[in-house]
Amino acid sequence: MSFTAQVRDELARIPAECSHCDKAVLAALVRIEGTLFVSGPGRYRVEIATDAPSVARLMIRLLHQLYHLKTELTVRRSVLHRTPNYLIEMPNQPQLAEALRDMGVITAEGGLQMGIQPRLVAKECCAAAYLRGAFLGSGFISNPKSDFHFEIIVESEELADGLVAIMADKGINARIMQRRNSFMVYLKSGSAILEFLAFTGAHRAALDLEEERVVKSVRNDVNRQINAELANQQKASSAAVGQLMSISKVVEHYGLETLPPALKEFIRLRVRYPDASLKELGDRAVPPLSKSAINHRMRRIEQMARELG
Repeated sequence: MSFTAQVRDELARIPAECSHCDKAVLAALVRIEGTLFVSGPGRYRVEIATDAPSVARLMIRLLHQLYHLKTELTVRRSVLHRTPNYLIEMPNQPQLAEALRDMGVITAEGGLQMGIQPRLVAKECCAAAYLRGAFLGSGFISNPKSDFHFEIIVESEELADGLVAIMADKGINARIMQRRNSFMVYLKSGSAILEFLAFTGAHRAALDLEEERVVKSVRNDVNRQINAELANQQKASSAAVGQLMSISKVVEHYGLETLPPALKEFIRLRVRYPDASLKELGDRAVPPLSKSAINHRMRRIEQMARELG
């Protein structure tokens, strides 16, 4: 099961906090997943398709419970993906037009409602419920083991703006991108996706995502530390090569025995321990020397090498 399917399954099972939450969930589902057919004044028919059985069960239950609507269910199987698809049909019936107006699908005059009816999301729990319904309709979350990505696809810009406004009230920074004839409401940061899941009640999915965020953070910290150590080792190795070249030039010109004892000791240490840092060379000296003292001797050798040409 994909991570998106897990989130949908969890969201579809969340009980309503107040008497209007179920209406908000259903309104978002019908707005986003429903197709409205008009055959005359006040004559409507609605089709809703989903590939999630938990979402299909939720819609049928709420349509019967809230509006006592007659529904017809057809289970279709995709030949390509070998997964079932559930088509819920609401045929024309006396109470359908009023139900569509109550869900904010059509206006009082019978036209299409483009934005979100404020009364549907007046309470915080109902706003969370509307976002649940929107995600159940067309939401997607990538597997948190990969890059974080979240999106909800809607047909109108007004509806996209409404979803973004609801999230903004909770401090969730969502953005909108147009895709041909649709609009994508999306989140890119793991923290924003986590806040959405927590606000809408998908606490199990939020915990899974947070666990993966921690793993990624630790992995990134380890990688940064390893890269820094490798860079330091590379830098130290490059410096050691330069020092050995300077030593070779100085010894070849002056002879080792003519050099001062301090320089001879540095040369002996560097040749014996070519990969050691200056601090490590100082620790190996007898008696031990400070890094400053070792550095001074190294710079003296390099200066002599430069003077030779």
